[in-house]
Amino acid sequence: MRALVVIPTYNEVASLEAVVTRVLAAAEDAGADVSVLVVDDASPDGTGELADRLAAADPRVAVLHRPAKGGLGPAYVAGFRWGLARGFDALVEMDADLSHDPADVPRLLHTLGGADLVIGSRYVPGGGVVDWPLSRLLLSRAANRYVGLVTGLPVADATAGFRAFRRQVLEALDLSALRSDGYAFQVETALRAWRAGFRIVEVPITFTERRDGASKMTRAIIVEALWRVLVWGLTSGRRPPAAHPHSVARLLQPAAPGQAASDSASA
Repeated sequence: MRALVVIPTYNEVASLEAVVTRVLAAAEDAGADVSVLVVDDASPDGTGELADRLAAADPRVAVLHRPAKGGLGPAYVAGFRWGLARGFDALVEMDADLSHDPADVPRLLHTLGGADLVIGSRYVPGGGVVDWPLSRLLLSRAANRYVGLVTGLPVADATAGFRAFRRQVLEALDLSALRSDGYAFQVETALRAWRAGFRIVEVPITFTERRDGASKMTRAIIVEALWRVLVWGLTSGRRPPAAHPHSVARLLQPAAPGQAASDSASA
């Protein structure tokens, strides 16, 4: 399985080299075929130039320069399109600030053997958060509870930004139809995948608050997530259809004669 780790950046010069180096080292140790794509939104702090130097030094690293800061969702869509066009089998979302442990990348990819979308979850047994104030933790917990109540999405950590997709999922989602700019993008992709009949599995991870740079969380991002989730909950059903024809669930649990497969729940 050829995998591409997509890392959006805006002013992440302090941590980028460490995260790229550690992702590639973890993949090499696990015998995984992993490349990295840095998607930089014209960072004024030199992040893009640093990414270019990393790419020049290692053929497993590439850089996609965007002309301006355009939002997390569009950055991931651009990275996904780049990876799909180059034949990658799996695409991984990951933050650039070392909040996500690069050593967990091989574990997410390994879990794709039995899932279509793997979410690195803070809120399943074994997962956790380090160095967050109580107010931030309560906000995140409440947001995920809100997503589940409004949409029916059976995922404990729908807002998580550390996840791995099989290419078949992204091809089926119609990337041009994704509208979220901020962290609502994570909910939108998980919700669309679930409603399409793809199998979602959550694996525990420990999320560590960034030590360098500034958080990208803003009031506008929170408001966007609140109203978009409400719209999604009001305009679509709360139960997924049968397993998607390209879902790994059809391989894991073949349907009995005359009965459609229906495994799209999260673990």
